[in-house]
Amino acid sequence: MYLKKNLTGINQTTFISVQELYQLMSMTNPSVRNLVFLLVLSVSLISPPASSITLSPGTSFAGAPTIANGDPVFIHGIATGHPGNGLQIWLLGYNYVKIASVYTNADNTYEFELKSADTQNLAPGQYYVLVQHPMMNGEFDIYFDRPTGSVINRQLGTGTSIFQLTGTGSLQTPDGANALMRAINSQNLDDTFATTSFIIGNPTAFIDPIGDHAVGDRFTITGSTNIAAGNRLLVEITSSSFKPSQKSQSGEFSGSSGTVTVQPGNGGMNRWSFDVDASTFKPDEYLVRVSGTVIEVTGSATFNIFEKLPTTEITSIPTTTIPAVSLSQTPPPSPVSTTPKSPLSPWGLISAIAVVSGILISRGK
Repeated sequence: MYLKKNLTGINQTTFISVQELYQLMSMTNPSVRNLVFLLVLSVSLISPPASSITLSPGTSFAGAPTIANGDPVFIHGIATGHPGNGLQIWLLGYNYVKIASVYTNADNTYEFELKSADTQNLAPGQYYVLVQHPMMNGEFDIYFDRPTGSVINRQLGTGTSIFQLTGTGSLQTPDGANALMRAINSQNLDDTFATTSFIIGNPTAFIDPIGDHAVGDRFTITGSTNIAAGNRLLVEITSSSFKPSQKSQSGEFSGSSGTVTVQPGNGGMNRWSFDVDASTFKPDEYLVRVSGTVIEVTGSATFNIFEKLPTTEITSIPTTTIPAVSLSQTPPPSPVSTTPKSPLSPWGLISAIAVVSGILISRGK
């Protein structure tokens, strides 16, 4: 088998054999050796179903996508050499270990599927995937011994247990994943590997706030979910008065229903939307229910339909007229006249003296 490569800076194409590739890797340290193999693994030529997530093995567990229970997972890439024993897939999670083999196709592609039934009952948390290549000797120098639950190094004596993966004293993730990578990465082995991971979360579906509408409105109900893009959701809108079991109600249906496809989102959540034509709706409160057609997930919300949307009347506030106050200075009051009365005339004074004298004379008699 041969691997095609481009020469840096030269517009030419040459070919190197797998043996030459192995010799090149053997002259490097394990981290560079893994990088060379990673470049081979990271190319995808397979288109899995839209309702799944696809993973191409990389160099880090960071940035793992979040999926819901019941979403299938496809792990695929290219591996050269056509190893007779295939590739070994290690899937490690909380109290969960799955080890399987997968063979490369004629074009060096490989694919491993974790089916919906496999992910349906997985506990929430992060799951680590390691793809192991046996390289030149065609044997997995690191392998799992199921009866004992131990990880064995074939190159130590006749085979030595290096750590416990299941059972008493076993390493939990991510310690088990790190120990496995260190073991395969040993310079005494020719095995190599590539890694990836994903996160399982409980299926959730949310409906964005809808708000009130009027009869005849056209609007869109939107929401988010952590189930994979491509899954289908059933959206049902029913009137609160639609209760056929009660004879007091007419039983007339008012609402809408239909299925929508989950679209890719970001931040671990995908999006969905449903268009509504309220021309046949009657005024009432409405219940919106969204549910998975395959994966068990539900969400609900309510909104109101009015004959006409109520308007908010602005009540005028009576105003009180305040008399204007002049800023000019009020003129001071007119002064009260204090002119003294005119003194008695001379004749009046003489008359008064005469009267007094008469009084005194009469008292002297």
